[in-house]
Amino acid sequence: MADILYKDLSYKVVGALFDTFKTLGSNYQEKYCQRVVGKFLTKRRVPFKREFPVEIVVEDENIGRHFLDFLIDDAIILEIKKGNKQNMSDIKQVLMYLKTTGLKLGILAYFGSDGVTYKRIINSDSHS
Repeated sequence: MADILYKDLSYKVVGALFDTFKTLGSNYQEKYCQRVVGKFLTKRRVPFKREFPVEIVVEDENIGRHFLDFLIDDAIILEIKKGNKQNMSDIKQVLMYLKTTGLKLGILAYFGSDGVTYKRIINSDSHS
């Protein structure tokens, strides 16, 4: 069985997500959930950057940029969404971010009336 990517770091991130839900519930906008997730990541001493810009380069030309909700310890992309249901377009968005950055792991988190749920998304194109 393969090792879980960034197991300890992921555990801290997921803990921050659950603490955020316990604190806010499901009625707050995404931007407020993001702020509180940042607070709990800081409390856990997890290094992160919020609204991190990533350049999109095609054939050596910059054609635009993405903004990641969180870049965790320069290793994990964390995207926060509102709602109860995982959405294929959100998964594709995280996969695109992983491909653009060359990072291996994304965590897609949903804050909804059913609680907080998350999905680990692996970039199978990345090479160690």
